[in-house]
Amino acid sequence: MKVAYIFATTGHTVSYKLGRMILPQLEEDRHGADVVAMFFFEDNNYILRKGDPLGERLVKVAREKNILLMGCDQCCYERDIADKLFDGVLIGCFPDLYRALASNPPDQVITL
Repeated sequence: MKVAYIFATTGHTVSYKLGRMILPQLEEDRHGADVVAMFFFEDNNYILRKGDPLGERLVKVAREKNILLMGCDQCCYERDIADKLFDGVLIGCFPDLYRALASNPPDQVITL
């Protein structure tokens, strides 16, 4: 099964759910589903900035597993980080996400 994650809620969503659950499973090849994309909203986009330790792990796994990483364009611009993201991380809105996933669509979309 192919899944896409949307990180919409702030707080400990990225640091806990992604950092302590999903990412370790991906790193250890035991997640149980093929992750095709992760889309980030609001403060969750800070993980996508160059130099973020959790982001570095995420980008490494994403490159190895061909996972699309995308930050909400308005969220990145509002936080003045659009030009500070890791190489290969895209910014866009839902139409951009749909286009990017058209050739590799998920079976399920999970919003956290």
